[in-house]
Amino acid sequence: MTNYEIAGNATPHSAEVLTAEAASLLADLHCEFDSRRRDLLEMRVGRQREFDRGVLPDFLAETRSIREGDWKVDPVPPALADRRVEITGPVDARMVINALNSGAKMFMADFEDATSPTWENLVEGQHNLLAAQLRTLELDTPRKSYRLRDETATLLVRPRGWHLPEKHFLVDGVPISGALFDFALYMFHGGRAALEAGSGPFFYLPKLESHLEARLWNDVICYVSERLGIPIGTVKATVLIETITAAFEMDEILYELRKHSSGLNAGRWDYIFSFIKKFRNHSGYVLPDRSRVTMTAPFMHAYTELGVATCHRRGAHAMGGMAAFIPNRRDPEVTERALAAVAADKRREAEAGCDGTWVAHPDLIPVAMAEFDRVLGDRPNQIDRQRDDVVVTAQDLLKPEVEGGAITEGGVRTNVSVGIRYMASWLTGTGAAAIDNLMEDAATAEISRSQIWQWVRHGARLDTGAPVTASMVREVATEELARIRAQAGDDDYRAGRFERAWEIFSRVALEDEFVEFLTLPAYQDL
Repeated sequence: MTNYEIAGNATPHSAEVLTAEAASLLADLHCEFDSRRRDLLEMRVGRQREFDRGVLPDFLAETRSIREGDWKVDPVPPALADRRVEITGPVDARMVINALNSGAKMFMADFEDATSPTWENLVEGQHNLLAAQLRTLELDTPRKSYRLRDETATLLVRPRGWHLPEKHFLVDGVPISGALFDFALYMFHGGRAALEAGSGPFFYLPKLESHLEARLWNDVICYVSERLGIPIGTVKATVLIETITAAFEMDEILYELRKHSSGLNAGRWDYIFSFIKKFRNHSGYVLPDRSRVTMTAPFMHAYTELGVATCHRRGAHAMGGMAAFIPNRRDPEVTERALAAVAADKRREAEAGCDGTWVAHPDLIPVAMAEFDRVLGDRPNQIDRQRDDVVVTAQDLLKPEVEGGAITEGGVRTNVSVGIRYMASWLTGTGAAAIDNLMEDAATAEISRSQIWQWVRHGARLDTGAPVTASMVREVATEELARIRAQAGDDDYRAGRFERAWEIFSRVALEDEFVEFLTLPAYQDL
């Protein structure tokens, strides 16, 4: 008999969310699939050893017939046809209500990079999504009341990646996968409610590194669907192409999920992190300041083009990347320049054939909507636009050159400052943090720390000629911590856990051994 233990403390709605039936489903899922999940994570380790030896990824010879085959994914329901602007954010009640009311076509509720995985955040987030589907979600604060409007965005849910555990739910003493926990609980509660409302259940699947990981997701979807009496093919999932290895397996990933696929998304921030991480031991793959690595960089442009061509050939949506800017009403000049850059970015995506895009702030919705309206008109998407002109080689996906790229003292300082402030936010329960007019999440923090690691490891030089060293990084961190303390005051500085944030950041950015994900050691503090 399988034994499970709920190790987390009671939350306001934990009894409603973690019912005996729901917990039994979680335990059975763990027993059925966790060994496969662990095997796939070991495969990642093996591939990394190959990359360290100088073997580069390529399109798979054994799946050539899938890439060359004439097949399409199953059609999506009407509720998913028009996705021209999607907003993303965490799963707290205020965010869920505001995002659903934002005017975007879709809202991706994020249990992953935008949510600090405290037990209360996760459990109450599940309650919030169920209440949103039932249209009973509301929030009253001393300053404002929040209610859902009659017309709201369509809800999609992103569970955590395969690598993350959920230490507060144990099966035979072993933590369940965070991905299985998030997915199955939403399916059990909100998914069934979404189905009854005619709009789901819909998902985003993060951090996949191979089509075998997509196959595991498909088997999990089928298993849970059968357990809950939901017809196979009802669930629709968009896969984020946010690892360099997944970029070589786009066709195969769509094929594995063809009954459940609703397309691919260009997860640009994690993709940059993956590019650094996979080739971290090779000096030829050192990237410049993260602000210089835009979607016009050759390797970023190539993967976006390949994504659009692949998706449309298979009858699937191709979704563009995130606009993370947060408008600053106190600085109209900065806002004006940034909105112009957002508009140009979204124009480029729409003209390239993307069927929709992401924004992090409601004020960006009209900007993005205008660019996609201009291209799409009254069509829900442009899946019928075949990009037969696109030819992307393995070499195109692996070009590290960035025109005008440089590593600057400002780039080092930004990475250190953002890394400390984001980790402090994450440790105190907030996974999406507004920092310097940008919405930072775990993915952007990963870029910051992996760049520091890469620059120090290879003795990269600033545009001034000075090498980036660990002592330089520590000196910058001391200065940034002093600045934060002066701004916050002693009490808020201590409560904000900035010193602990630096301890974690320095470990994942400066230690010799590269830690695969910064959230793994940081999770022990939650």
